[in-house]
Amino acid sequence: MKLRLLFISIIISSLGFSQDDLSKLLKKYNQESIPYISVRELAISKTSAVLLDAREPEEFAVSHLKNAICVGYEDFNLKTVTNSIKNKDQDIVVYCSLGIRSEDIAIKLKKEGYKNVKNLFGGIFEWKNNNFKIYNQKNQTTDSIHTFSKKWSKWLKNGKLVFD
Repeated sequence: MKLRLLFISIIISSLGFSQDDLSKLLKKYNQESIPYISVRELAISKTSAVLLDAREPEEFAVSHLKNAICVGYEDFNLKTVTNSIKNKDQDIVVYCSLGIRSEDIAIKLKKEGYKNVKNLFGGIFEWKNNNFKIYNQKNQTTDSIHTFSKKWSKWLKNGKLVFD
């Protein structure tokens, strides 16, 4: 009986990571100087926020949120954003795979004077984990998610994993 309970506990714990685990991960890597927006809040609200994808172009081509603009991370160019988003009061939501790279980009936007910048908690992984639609480079819905690397893939519970 004890062995059976242990086996059941192991299976349940391996089914996925909780929101608490994701919070711990983000606390480890982020300064938390940018407010988060939850995937549910973003999906449900009738916001006119500009969505900026802080992942690399090859990640964006495989999977992104509808109407998102790829700004990249390694080659992020602040001038590209300031040239296209003139209104510093514009609502902006920055996302990446989990919310780590996006915080770095969001901090740069805040320093540039953008006032309403938020970081998507859990990024595109949490978006897909909650069964919201994602799109490929042809703007067609897809289940494929670029997970950046095998290490980060464990945070995606829903969808087809793609990584280099």
